[in-house]
Amino acid sequence: MQKKRVVIVGMGFGGVRAARALAGSGCDLLLIDRNNFHLFQPLLYQVASAGLEQESIAQPIRAMARQWPGARFTLTEVRAVDLAKRELQTDTGCIPYDYLILGAGSATNFFGLGTVQQHAFDLKELEDAEVLRNHILQAFERAVCEPDPARRRALMTFVIVGGGPTGVEFAGALIELVNFVLAKDYPELATHTARVVLVEAMDRLLAAMPEQLGMYTLKKLRSMSVEVLLNAQVVDADGERVVLHDGAVIPAHTLVWSAGVKAAPLAETLAVPHARGGRIPVEPDLSLAGYPEVFVTGDMAWLEQEGAVLPMTAPVAMQMGIYAARAIIAREQGNQLPPFQYRDKGSMATIGKNAAVASAFGMQLRGYPAWLAWLMLHVYYLIGFRNRIVVLLNWIWYYWFHERQVRLITRRKQHEA
Repeated sequence: MQKKRVVIVGMGFGGVRAARALAGSGCDLLLIDRNNFHLFQPLLYQVASAGLEQESIAQPIRAMARQWPGARFTLTEVRAVDLAKRELQTDTGCIPYDYLILGAGSATNFFGLGTVQQHAFDLKELEDAEVLRNHILQAFERAVCEPDPARRRALMTFVIVGGGPTGVEFAGALIELVNFVLAKDYPELATHTARVVLVEAMDRLLAAMPEQLGMYTLKKLRSMSVEVLLNAQVVDADGERVVLHDGAVIPAHTLVWSAGVKAAPLAETLAVPHARGGRIPVEPDLSLAGYPEVFVTGDMAWLEQEGAVLPMTAPVAMQMGIYAARAIIAREQGNQLPPFQYRDKGSMATIGKNAAVASAFGMQLRGYPAWLAWLMLHVYYLIGFRNRIVVLLNWIWYYWFHERQVRLITRRKQHEA
């Protein structure tokens, strides 16, 4: 009897968990991604803020696939899915499937702000973090040679849009980089005039967490000299200034966008109904309506539970990936799983050294205990023993010496979006 081919598109958090669960199940498992590595996205901001090497948060997919019986990997990009023919159209040709797990993730959502999209940096890909790190360090190099005080301060002004975990974590990491590291690297600059501005459209930070933790985060960031603007929206940018909704102008050469995501472009190619943000509504078992052999997981999937849409987060993707794999195995054995049920294990965000917030199992942590929990959890979920050791050593080094070793400008060319 011929083995059923299961194709997994996207080796993010959901794809990796699905592959692990399907390994050794007797199916022909094909893994597809446009990159040859799995990326630990939650730590991208640390690469951008010179805290970690980019290699330490990525793991080659082929190295992982060697440990999964029956798994093969193909480096290509999926352009479209022919649901009727059960076939993928890729850069390297057509690939048939018996079962398909779509977990291509998400893309940055600029909400139609063309000039912002043109001039802003985002943090979705490994290369994005390296480009942003280069830009930040080059901004200080340019500031050293800039005779105009106003322009010099604009070079040292960094506007971050979005008060969710990514924006909060990057703002905290960036102000610590400026105050503890770059202040020593650039004694000729008055780095105390550098600005990190966090812009949030709502009236609080970390809206998905309890309000008390959002208030703690706000106070902590402001005590670190981060300027936090609530009820504010960025509407325009030109590379040298950022314009807010009320007409206020912030002279700044760096704009980082972390204010929203939407489903990956692959979702648009599917001839099925779409929900907000381009996400694809799925059945309770994560399958596509009318196509029970196709499962959609992670950020691409739109599923409501208990009156709310499941968030576009890594824990959701991981649980969905495992469920989709088990559903396929069960179906091949003539069984059926109960509907997917997401189990919320909580959320957390780090603010800076010894400071974080966490909400889990009805408990709220802040300060050092939350920071320690954040550190241990992120090391645990990193893939690869070497990566865990390298990241941990980097954090220990920074904790004791306030030094970030990855202050490398690896490209001389200026970022021009």
